[in-house]
Amino acid sequence: MTQASAAQELGVTVRTIRRWIAAGKLRAVRIGGREIRIDPADLDAFLTPVGGAR
Repeated sequence: MTQASAAQELGVTVRTIRRWIAAGKLRAVRIGGREIRIDPADLDAFLTPVGGAR
């Protein structure tokens, strides 16, 4: 999935998606030097809360 489609799905800007990728919060793969793709499973994992908060 593209950065734009991920942003649209989450209701955020592409800039926010890029920040999350740069910060290591969201996993992405670079294809062909310029293209960046996000696996839908990685997007789901990003949205899944990681316990610990009480």
